[in-house]
Amino acid sequence: MTLTREVPILPLQAALLFIDVQNFGADRKGAEFAGLSESELEQKYGWYFDRLENHVVPKMQRLQAASRAAGVEVMYTTIESLTLDGRDRSLDYKITGFNVPKGSWDGKVINAIAPVGDEILLPKSSSSVFVSTHIDYILRNLGVRQLIISGLITDQCVESAIRDACDLGYLVTQVTDACLTYSQERHDNSLRAIKGYCRQVTTDQLVAELQDVAAGV
Repeated sequence: MTLTREVPILPLQAALLFIDVQNFGADRKGAEFAGLSESELEQKYGWYFDRLENHVVPKMQRLQAASRAAGVEVMYTTIESLTLDGRDRSLDYKITGFNVPKGSWDGKVINAIAPVGDEILLPKSSSSVFVSTHIDYILRNLGVRQLIISGLITDQCVESAIRDACDLGYLVTQVTDACLTYSQERHDNSLRAIKGYCRQVTTDQLVAELQDVAAGV
């Protein structure tokens, strides 16, 4: 038998994981951008928000809908401390200055792809969801072997999740145009760097694959 990463999604063994698509860093009023004037925000993050709002979030919505229709588990992780003062967060986050207090608006998934029903949301306090949550335990309990990754930031938390998931034995599919970082160059560099760890597909490709599965093709 030939081992390969190019394995189509089997819904009962798959989960779609949205990484850090939350008010903190995916809303112009998020705390990550606190203190910036409108002109400063546009100058520093204009490209990012244009891509996010007009291209990436609509693709995330399509992935979410197709996954739900096909019976794929839909999950979310957000940066959020377990405490108000963030004393539990990673040293890296303390140095960076990231603290999303427990229960805060910044820790919520953006409304455009908000969880419904009992979809699982895991708050994390480090770059990798596999380091600062018990997601591996949960995925194994769910019978998940294939992980579909979409989210923010491509060359930071997304990369961390992909590498750790692969090392733990999951087959990972990265939806390349449903991830985003702060420049096209950084995004493209990340995709090239992580390519050896995962299957990379576009939203169109994955949605078509899931629709075929849902239709029994």
